[in-house]
Amino acid sequence: MIGLYYPGHSLVHRAPMLLKLVLLSLAVLGVGLVGELWQLGLCLVFVGALFLVARVPLRAAWKQIGPILWILVIAVPLQALFAGWTTAGLMAGRLLIAVALAALFTLTTTVTAVLEGFQKLLRPLRRWVDADRVGLLLALTLRCIPLVAEIVAEVIEARRARGTQGSLLALAVPVVVRSLYAADAIGEALAARGLDD
Repeated sequence: MIGLYYPGHSLVHRAPMLLKLVLLSLAVLGVGLVGELWQLGLCLVFVGALFLVARVPLRAAWKQIGPILWILVIAVPLQALFAGWTTAGLMAGRLLIAVALAALFTLTTTVTAVLEGFQKLLRPLRRWVDADRVGLLLALTLRCIPLVAEIVAEVIEARRARGTQGSLLALAVPVVVRSLYAADAIGEALAARGLDD
């Protein structure tokens, strides 16, 4: 979600994260139960209206939803071959709507709001779960995903410069070593802030 949030003041942006998450879950469940193509069409129009209400630019929405279309280009004909065009259309519509709704959630919800929402969800379980620690864990996870992706990109670039593109070992070893160094640095920073237990 880092870097995907599109700032705005729409009703969708201002809705509480937990409400959006519950509505997202219910909507995806409901779309999964829809059995007619015309009903999916109505759902798709509704999702499009939500994007308009949120005032999310087409480019930002396309970056999130576009990649699923490549999967559908392959999956729909295969599904149609084995189960018919109606089933293929239902599968494609359900998947497209679910991805669009998830993209809308991602584009209109900050990472901070997601972390705070999960902490609120876990507070009633504070006897067994430390909500603040789980929030910190989620924050670190979200931060480390792009960090590891950056490490992999740098190692691939270095491999290319050395001419060892075909070697899996030349990729895996530096990525693991650099990831461990990064984890060690993060651990030291947490310990310096008193989170060492």
